[in-house]
Amino acid sequence: MKKRYVAVIGVLFISGLQNIRDICAQDLTVDQIVEKANLAAYYGGDEGRSKVKMTITDKQGRTRVREFVILRKNIVKGGEQKFYVYFQAPPDVRDMVYMVWKHIGKDDDRWLYLPALDLVKRVAASDKRSSFVGSHFVYEDVSGRSIHDDTHEIVESSDKFYKLKNTPKDTNSVEFSYYFIWIDKNTFLPDKAEYYDKQNKLYRTVEAKETKTIQGIPTVTVSKVTDLNTGGFTESVFSNVEYNIGITEDIFTERYLRRPPKKWLN
Repeated sequence: MKKRYVAVIGVLFISGLQNIRDICAQDLTVDQIVEKANLAAYYGGDEGRSKVKMTITDKQGRTRVREFVILRKNIVKGGEQKFYVYFQAPPDVRDMVYMVWKHIGKDDDRWLYLPALDLVKRVAASDKRSSFVGSHFVYEDVSGRSIHDDTHEIVESSDKFYKLKNTPKDTNSVEFSYYFIWIDKNTFLPDKAEYYDKQNKLYRTVEAKETKTIQGIPTVTVSKVTDLNTGGFTESVFSNVEYNIGITEDIFTERYLRRPPKKWLN
């Protein structure tokens, strides 16, 4: 009986070790997690379109609204992309266009068309962390920060989330010293991000307030950015989201900054 008991314990021990090895084999490296999160957040489908209502609230509770349409086309999955953002309201920004050619390994190309001046302005790489049309989002939030601009490490892993610490490789190009991001283990969508300034003080948060599955693709439909220094925040609500609708690459050119492609904006 004693020998049988020892044998059973031995089998259980070996089985336990095998389970641990199986679990470890399923674990992802930090680079794999970051790549999957990047694909989930910015590369759903081959292309996409959505309407956005952005509400900007200051610390006094006063609000301003921006309404626009975002068109996106993947040139290379996980790599080159193009974005076209057309503003519909209010009147002071109507017909304004923001366009991005997202690159890997070099700075993105960004243009802003200002209809009141009939002016096409290049957005400098140094401005990518500045306010996007007066909101608490920054230009870089629209097309996403390159995963190659930061070093990444896993600091925590729970049943639901990976928590990563991300540190910029070029600290002089950004206003933060590092940021944490929580990535949903089921969808790989970023759930929350916390940004810390040069004095290691939390000053900015980005949250996915609502997600839905659209055409089989997990999609953030409400996002919120809060500036903890000023007390203001901006919430974006995404509607009429569609994927794989046949958006052509030719609309992501300078000629369409002045001539919006109405077919894709209605």
